[in-house]
Amino acid sequence: MGELADSILAGDRRAAGRLISQAERRDPQAVEDLGILYRHGGHARTIGITGPPGAGKSTVADALITRFRKLGQTVAIIAVDPSSPISSGAVLGDRVRMMRHCDDEGVLVRSMATRGALGGLSAATGDAITVFDAMGFDIIIIETVGVGQSETDIVGHSEAVILLQTALGGDGVQAIKAGVLEIADLIVVNKKSTSGSDKMARFLRESLHDRPMRADGWDVPVLLTEASEDIGIDKLTDTLVQRFYHNSTQDRVSVTRRRQVAAHLTALADVEVRSLTKRLVAGDATPEAWQAVLERRSDPWTLSAQLFEKLR
Repeated sequence: MGELADSILAGDRRAAGRLISQAERRDPQAVEDLGILYRHGGHARTIGITGPPGAGKSTVADALITRFRKLGQTVAIIAVDPSSPISSGAVLGDRVRMMRHCDDEGVLVRSMATRGALGGLSAATGDAITVFDAMGFDIIIIETVGVGQSETDIVGHSEAVILLQTALGGDGVQAIKAGVLEIADLIVVNKKSTSGSDKMARFLRESLHDRPMRADGWDVPVLLTEASEDIGIDKLTDTLVQRFYHNSTQDRVSVTRRRQVAAHLTALADVEVRSLTKRLVAGDATPEAWQAVLERRSDPWTLSAQLFEKLR
């Protein structure tokens, strides 16, 4: 046991891929290796990128890879794809969009499927972060599936959360409805050449101005980029570095790490609860109980209470 961890600490990328795959399958054999690796981490800076489909998340991530590599930083990407309903595998394959970095030893890209997890992330996202952190990557970028009312888990895993918007998203009301302005550390209006981008940026700045000052004292900036043309990426990178510096005091480091541990624990517990629920429903719900619900002599709430009473 622990052989994969030893190989990963020596820089073996295949071993890293195997361990992350085990973690995605919730293979019990992964636990010891992940525990070993966790004790070697705590150094990477984590960036979350979220936003609606079509906002350019992969394009921005790709541009940030290039910029951080020019600064001498190594970068790992966790690109979370929606799951195939049949195989539970990643269906978009974000790695294809970043193939120009495939020969760079300072870059590693891993696609992961949500596998039914809510929050826009894979349940094993925290495990992948643990692996890449222990491998010594300086920057870890997490790209989510999308953004919505249930897809704000990215804040728990990230030191800096980038919320992408475009003028194509309308007047910005959807961004506020989604409840993500509260978790954004930087807001980026991408595809700035699109008509209405400046208006969207003003709308977002005004919306932020009307909100109470954040507890950490960070003033959320609204930036404009054209990531496909590498426009505005220098400013975005500089602002990320400022965010890292802002978080560098001991008190803020402790808050960030506590939040990251809580997010990881919540994801692990969620997987266990879903697995337990499936076992309870499949194994402990008797045919008679099922039939009573189907015939409406009972109801799902009563059956659920009966099943989970066994856990109390």
